[in-house]
Amino acid sequence: MRIRLSLFAAISLAACGNGDPESTQSSVSDGSKADYILVDKSDREMLLYRKGKIISRYKGVQFGDAPIGHKQFEGDERTPEGDYTISGRNPASRYHLSLRISYPNAADRAFAKAKGKSPGGDIFIHGQPDWSPLKRLKHDWTDGCIAVTNAEIEQIWKLVPDGAKITIRP
Repeated sequence: MRIRLSLFAAISLAACGNGDPESTQSSVSDGSKADYILVDKSDREMLLYRKGKIISRYKGVQFGDAPIGHKQFEGDERTPEGDYTISGRNPASRYHLSLRISYPNAADRAFAKAKGKSPGGDIFIHGQPDWSPLKRLKHDWTDGCIAVTNAEIEQIWKLVPDGAKITIRP
């Protein structure tokens, strides 16, 4: 009887998915491409939209080491806030795959210039570090980028074309 209960428990747990309560990526099978991305830093959530409808949702999104506030200067380890676009992709990224965010925009550059500093750049949505055996690092760790799991970035990579709009809100 104990063996049957143990076997039932093991099968039940295996059926519950990947064990990552943060992962909520959805499957989009109709070939839809996202035209808009919303990143909510306070909820740690990324939503992909097509014509105003959510087509995919990702929870547990990770940010820069200093996640509160808008990126202002190179090295501040903050993730930008505002409206940008996806302006390129890097299939050879050190973080599995990456989609470039068009930070800094004109306002970001002007603010940094007025303070005599560089606004920084190279902000991406990307997967986990190639060197890490973990599915997801357990803390905010980027230098200002938006990190998701490798499985999530693989799906995002397929769903988000260059030129898609992205809003990152506090």
